Amino acid sequence: MRLWGNIIILLLTATVLGIAAYWASIFLPNIRHDYSIFSLIIPSLTILLILVGLQWSTPRTEAVFLFILGTLWLAMAAWTTDIIGNLQCDSLTSQTVPTKSGSLSARNWCYEMRVVQAFSWLIFCLYVIFLWILISLTSRAKALGRPFAWAEPIVELPWFGQWPGYPEGQYPVNGMYQMPYAYPAGMPMGYPAGPQVNPGYVIQQNPGHSVVIQPGVGGQPPTVTQIPGTVSSA
Repeated sequence: MRLWGNIIILLLTATVLGIAAYWASIFLPNIRHDYSIFSLIIPSLTILLILVGLQWSTPRTEAVFLFILGTLWLAMAAWTTDIIGNLQCDSLTSQTVPTKSGSLSARNWCYEMRVVQAFSWLIFCLYVIFLWILISLTSRAKALGRPFAWAEPIVELPWFGQWPGYPEGQYPVNGMYQMPYAYPAGMPMGYPAGPQVNPGYVIQQNPGHSVVIQPGVGGQPPTVTQIPGTVSSA
């Protein structure tokens, strides 16, 4: 899902970069130089950071990139909107815009500005959505037993409906954990954080013992072991 999201951003950004490069070729260095340079830097930086992030990234660094790029694209959209305003492109029939070597049809320039404006707002909205998804998934993984989820490789971050730390990231089958779990001594067997045993099995915990439950293989009943003292699960 992250790869597809980055591909969409790359396509939108490449379109804006192409239009900005065309503006730079006809306006720079003396006409609309501030906006032309800014419109070149933002998509170029976006493409660079996406390519770097595809090679290596963590949720922590990804969140920083998403926030910075989202802010820059918001500035790009706001600046473009400030320039173009409520101008109706269809009404520009014979007007022209000066360039360094002549003039450009004002209607064509207006249409190009509208494309950059729309794509800039769209990219900003996508980055806001991506940042919300990233925070939700990482916080969820941390709550489900991965305390260092923010610093781990982002490719290991489970998607919605996946369980962190299990083969292929799937939820346990039939509510059974696929790893040993130890009940600390003195903890009641009905404690909600512990594994659930199929109905019909009653386990009597000996005083001062810890109960280790391992799922049965091939539909067999779970294996229950009582160990003196306190046993902590990994």
